[in-house]
Amino acid sequence: MVATAAGLYLIPFCKTAVLLIITMSVFGASVGVVDTGANVLILDLWGDKGAPQMQALHFSFALGAFLAPLLAKLAWGTAPAQNHTESDLDTLMLNRSSNGTSDSVFAVPDDMNLLWAYASIGTFILVVSVFLFGLFCKKHSRQKKPRASAEGARRAKYHRALLCLLFLFFFFYVGAEITYGSYIFSFATTHVGMEESEAAGLNSIFWGTFAACRGLAIFFATFLQPGTMIVLSNIGSLVSCFFLVLFDKSPLCLWIATSVYGASMAATFPSGISWIEQYTTLTGKSAAFFVIGSALGDMAIPAVIGILQGHYPDLPVVLYTCLGSAIFTAILFPVMYKLATLPLKREDQKALPTSSRL
Repeated sequence: MVATAAGLYLIPFCKTAVLLIITMSVFGASVGVVDTGANVLILDLWGDKGAPQMQALHFSFALGAFLAPLLAKLAWGTAPAQNHTESDLDTLMLNRSSNGTSDSVFAVPDDMNLLWAYASIGTFILVVSVFLFGLFCKKHSRQKKPRASAEGARRAKYHRALLCLLFLFFFFYVGAEITYGSYIFSFATTHVGMEESEAAGLNSIFWGTFAACRGLAIFFATFLQPGTMIVLSNIGSLVSCFFLVLFDKSPLCLWIATSVYGASMAATFPSGISWIEQYTTLTGKSAAFFVIGSALGDMAIPAVIGILQGHYPDLPVVLYTCLGSAIFTAILFPVMYKLATLPLKREDQKALPTSSRL
């Protein structure tokens, strides 16, 4: 988290592309470590009983992604637009050219609002990291036994196969989520013919229902099994994507199905982690493996779909991708469930809780 805060502080000062790439790479790596470590920490503290806590963790991700840009804009706004004559523009371009050819790699940005927006979010993260560091340094008088020895480490018969399938599951799930959230605005304006204000509202509806239902999932996780929540999410994703493809020109269908799709995608990722923990104990390396899968889906699928949508502008490539991902994950989960419930070794069978067999 300290590295994340440092990256946020440095980004506005970067004046060369190479330095910005390096800073963003360090920033992205630190965010990935926080993501992986937070999931493993929840599992270490609560094990297979931590489904509500896991949902709360991922609700905080969704809430932060939804609120941070809005709060930054409300607090700092944007630089006011200024009118320039042609001679003013020539002078401005000359000044920028001279600045661009300077040897400095760090410099104060022209837009101070940009600087304060990054600095405020970085400061918030830094303050939180101080509290976490205090917890890290706190010594307990009574040390608890490690979870592996206290509960008995569980290991499914096809542990590695399950991790590989979960890698693919999260690859397509996260890829579809980011693809739809990234391209729904462009799709609504170019393919459906919506106004930009309506398309922006549609984008907000998707991420708003996504964040809201992650919050509701904290309550549902107290009495629903993670597997049940995954099945319900898959059904909602399939139905909404089917109607999106079937009525791709209908604005009304787009509003309704987008809301359902955002709600259906909300609980899948945290439920997937809680579900597999019921059958096989996750370590830091295991969690990092499928988090890498989700990160690759986040990176690769939107990039490929952007290229395909450019080559085939008349086809709803974005919707086809979401429907294909929904079908794939709906088929893949029963396969994972079958592998997870195959008979375990005798010493591991005793450690499997009754709730995980339901």
